[in-house]
This record gives sequence, structure tokens and C-alpha cells, in this order.
Amino acid sequence: MMKPKKRVMLIGSVDAGKSTLLQALFGDELPARKTQSLEYRDWIIDTPGEYTENPMYYRSLMATSFEAGLLLIVQDATARHIALPPGFAGGFPIPAMGVITKLDHPHADLTRAESLIRVALPEGELWHTSSMTKHNIDALRERLTFLLR
Repeated sequence: MMKPKKRVMLIGSVDAGKSTLLQALFGDELPARKTQSLEYRDWIIDTPGEYTENPMYYRSLMATSFEAGLLLIVQDATARHIALPPGFAGGFPIPAMGVITKLDHPHADLTRAESLIRVALPEGELWHTSSMTKHNIDALRERLTFLLR
């Protein structure tokens, strides 16, 4: 696979599945670990969930986005809320898309997850994934690397 010139920046709440999604995209079998700071891996920037949940860190997300070509907002299909304010994706200088994770979870509610992510991302592609069953992981990887060319 050709390495893109820009990166994808993952943002989302604590336990949204960002690091697990990253590992699935790279085919890692080890369990995900908590992201403590900005982590750069090949063509992805993984951000801590606290950066999304605390407006004090929004400046860091905005500054980091200048190193990325695409913003990927991650929403947990089991979550009952979204930490981001309305239209948050529109404040970034790069295009944004969304990924709903944990489709395989018994408490997943896709309709609720879609309505929640649309608060922060009113427009743009939405992908439904499961890092456990690998649902849509290969197709998402191909789409992301295509968009970053």
C-alpha cells in the first residue's frame, strides 16, 4: 500500500473505539491500549478521548489538524451522547467524515449513533464498522488511503 502524503486524525470520546479502530486498520492482533497523548502511526494520528471531551483541548485538536488531510470523527454505537458541540467538524481546515464503531455490541443502537454523530458532523460520509468482526474495515482503509492521495 502506498503511504499517503497526509494523515487521518482520529477524534472521539473516551472509549469510542479510536485506538481499536486504528489497530484493526493496520491488522494488529494485540488489544488496544489507552491513548495518553497524540500518537502518530504511519498515516494516522490517534488522539486521546479527553481532547474531545474537554473544550480546553480543542486548540490542540485544531493545531494538530494542520498535519492531517482528513478528520475522522469516531462515535461508539453504544454511547448515549456525543461530547462534541453542534457543527464541530466545520471548524477544521480539512474535510471530515464519521465512523460508527462497535456495531457488533449487544447494546449497539445504529439509529441513535447516527443521530449523535450528525450533531458534530452534519454532512459527510458515515461508515459503520466493527473492529471485532472486521465489518467494513478493509473498505474503510481503502477509502481513507484513496482520499489522502
